[in-house]
Amino acid sequence: MWNRESLRKLLEQYYEVPLSAGFEKLGFSPNGVTIVGLTVTFISAIFISLGMFLVGGIVMLLGSALDLIDGGLARRLGKVSNFGALLDSVIDRLQESLVFLAVLIYFLTAPCESFLGGLDSCSLGPILAYTAFIGSVMVSYLRARSEGLGIECKVGIMTRPERVVAVGIGLIISEWVSIVVLVVLAIITLLGLFTTVQRLIHSSIMLRKPE
Repeated sequence: MWNRESLRKLLEQYYEVPLSAGFEKLGFSPNGVTIVGLTVTFISAIFISLGMFLVGGIVMLLGSALDLIDGGLARRLGKVSNFGALLDSVIDRLQESLVFLAVLIYFLTAPCESFLGGLDSCSLGPILAYTAFIGSVMVSYLRARSEGLGIECKVGIMTRPERVVAVGIGLIISEWVSIVVLVVLAIITLLGLFTTVQRLIHSSIMLRKPE
């Protein structure tokens, strides 16, 4: 049956393993790959803030894709560590923050576009960028806090991989259909709220279970 785990195994076999081997030959450390991913995402944020959505979306997806490699490289080199996992989580949050900030800056500085119902991008854009960011932070925080209490909390339909793919593809399409990025931000906001509730309910149930 096709599911998230099946996709993960395919990515590991055809993407993570070969690229991890390549970075190993180049002499990269796992944390080095993590920092490279952050740098690439920072560059993408510059493009996005300038309204260059096609380039920004592609570069953002490339930067986020490196997130799959650092863990594989750590396992390959036998350098799996708690600090590496911590750094990876911090960089993940920073990468998402940079992208949403770039989108917000774009809508604050770009010419306004009007839509049906008297709405315009100058009003909707910054609000949706901010609410999508809040939704993303809440989903990630709930997992971290739940796991701090000893509960595995990976449930939900709008986790980080889904957000990354949605934003990346949304930005690319918005190069030609500008309203798409607003639609994607609205979807991330709503599904982020839904996923937050999912994780709250899941954690509540697990916390009530007897030891």
